[in-house]
Amino acid sequence: MTTHVLRWLVWGGVLFAGRFVLAAGIDLESISIDEAQRRMGAGELTSVELTQACLARIEAIDRAGPTLRSIIEVNPDALAIAAACDAERAVGRALGPLHGIPVLIKDNIATADRMETTAGSLALVGARPARDAGLVVQLRAAGAVILGKTNLSEWANFRGEHSVSGWSARGGQTRNPHALDRSPSGSSSGSAAAVAAGLCLVAVGTETDGSIVSPASHCGIVGVKPTVGLVSRAGIIPISISQDTAGPMARTVRDAALLLAAMSGPDPADAACAGRPADLTRDFAAALTPGALRGARLGIMRDAATFPPRTSRVLDDVLAALRAAGAEIVDPVEAPAMEKISAAEWEILCYEFKDGINAWFASLGPDARVKSLADLIAFNTAQADRELRFFDQEILVASQAKGPLTDAAYLEAVTQARRLSRDEGIDAILAKHRLDAIVMLTAGPAWLIDPVNGDHFLGETSTLAAVAGYPNVTVPAGADFGLPIGVSFVGGAWTEARLLALAADFEARARVRRTPRFAATVDTAAP
Repeated sequence: MTTHVLRWLVWGGVLFAGRFVLAAGIDLESISIDEAQRRMGAGELTSVELTQACLARIEAIDRAGPTLRSIIEVNPDALAIAAACDAERAVGRALGPLHGIPVLIKDNIATADRMETTAGSLALVGARPARDAGLVVQLRAAGAVILGKTNLSEWANFRGEHSVSGWSARGGQTRNPHALDRSPSGSSSGSAAAVAAGLCLVAVGTETDGSIVSPASHCGIVGVKPTVGLVSRAGIIPISISQDTAGPMARTVRDAALLLAAMSGPDPADAACAGRPADLTRDFAAALTPGALRGARLGIMRDAATFPPRTSRVLDDVLAALRAAGAEIVDPVEAPAMEKISAAEWEILCYEFKDGINAWFASLGPDARVKSLADLIAFNTAQADRELRFFDQEILVASQAKGPLTDAAYLEAVTQARRLSRDEGIDAILAKHRLDAIVMLTAGPAWLIDPVNGDHFLGETSTLAAVAGYPNVTVPAGADFGLPIGVSFVGGAWTEARLLALAADFEARARVRRTPRFAATVDTAAP
């Protein structure tokens, strides 16, 4: 019997045919929010038991066994919070679908508790935010148990040109649970890997461009990048005021919809929330009606990225499923000028990162060890053996060279990006073809983790929706040599409910999500 199996048994779990099943009958690889709530409501399960099960699995799989390194720290108060949830339930005060549910959040989302908020950087260790992020306030109000913080690509992958996704100086290298030598992608690497591996039911990620949908695709789960302003960004370590957002990561579309409802809502601390339509629903789960694909008009975008031929075949299977479901397919629809969009985006991100991160450092008070972007660059240089061991900080240096947000170059880039991605991009495509959504593969298969050369992306389609600030829902669509491939449903602003419904119908028909095997590498003999 191996050491990690012994550890499973010590922690009260039993390993059956590769699956981790607790004595209470909790299968953390498949249990849904609805099932957990049903069992807690029937007195068959408590939040404490569910939280204990998650903590045990984190110990057995993340810190021992396969050693995913997806969790940067667990919440020392998690069991106490769970006990309080059970006490509330006992007196009839269950607060909704998230009540008593353990939720992991990314380590760039502020919590005013005993956990750190560092974006994976040693520079922020000990610099505690004064208050919870807006979305954390919402989750606590919904009764969620904040289980811990997930590892990420350091500074949400906005540091070096040859970065290694899933690596941070504080958390080490997150690994893909489907093949441990493969990248989980990033920057919400830990959130994606933890959900896929059953360390939690759901998790929160953040995205500026691809950081939710790409790791969701690579780890074989559902990821939702909402419209900018649907979820408060207050208290999230920033990159871009134009593009940043948080979003749910889950094994099913329904669980993602339930988490999105709980974490979204207006917040006066985030000006983007003021753009929310007055009649916008928050009951995203209610929108998941069967048969949503029947009669839906979907445009297939093939030229937003270039994929390997084997990966492109997954799109053929997607199209077959969509047609079988009764969707009307427009194939292809053309992507806008992606090179120009990307160039404008780069300019915007560098300007906005400098402005936003300096404001973040200022909010931490006089005792913080770094007080500006210039200080951060100097800190990394001084701690090069720990911070710059694998890749440098060219992006930080490029951002430091930028001026204020009143510069003409910045204002011109913002105007161009919005015109190309919205007016001449998503909005134009949807209107021209009378579409409900644009459909495209989310990303190629996971590449080998390579700290020497950095990441090797094999096709990514997140940029169009990211720059527009529009929603993107990715759901498992197939696999290549056992490595998951996702498909994205992209729509106009505030169309999350419709996109989730389409994605849920596809999910129900395709049924292609795979449970990770924690294989050492890919088995090329069995694609």
